[in-house]
Amino acid sequence: MHLRHLTLATAESCTAGLIASLLADMPGAGTLLECAFVVYSPHAKLHCLGVQPDVLREHNLTSTAVAGAMALGAAQRARAGVIVANTGVADEGGDGVPAGTQCYAWLLRGGERKPAPRLFVETCQFPGSRNEVRVIAAHHALARIPHYHALWAKEGA
Repeated sequence: MHLRHLTLATAESCTAGLIASLLADMPGAGTLLECAFVVYSPHAKLHCLGVQPDVLREHNLTSTAVAGAMALGAAQRARAGVIVANTGVADEGGDGVPAGTQCYAWLLRGGERKPAPRLFVETCQFPGSRNEVRVIAAHHALARIPHYHALWAKEGA
């Protein structure tokens, strides 16, 4: 991300700040990480990120629709070129969602000469204990940035 002069903001639920923490562990983190929103409850998603009540009502909290709305809400509150959002279930959370299910959204945007902003979403399921799932999920969120950045950049070529 340093090479591309990208900055990142996170909107995290299940990972509870681990994505931002992984970035903060890196030298020069101040040039990479703009901000992090930890929005664990539906109330926080609504009031801190502006996720619309109908999105929360019509979709499971562990859904790409909610992850996408979290990313869009963070994008309205941050200037970062990359927004990563995560919501999920690390253990048996109920609502018919299997343990380890993680939903993500990556929003990429740039200046005038860049491609139009683009939202990418995906759902994964990871094995392991509650904390193992959260750590794997945080690493996955960062590991997918180059893939989605390449797709986004290709659209503008």
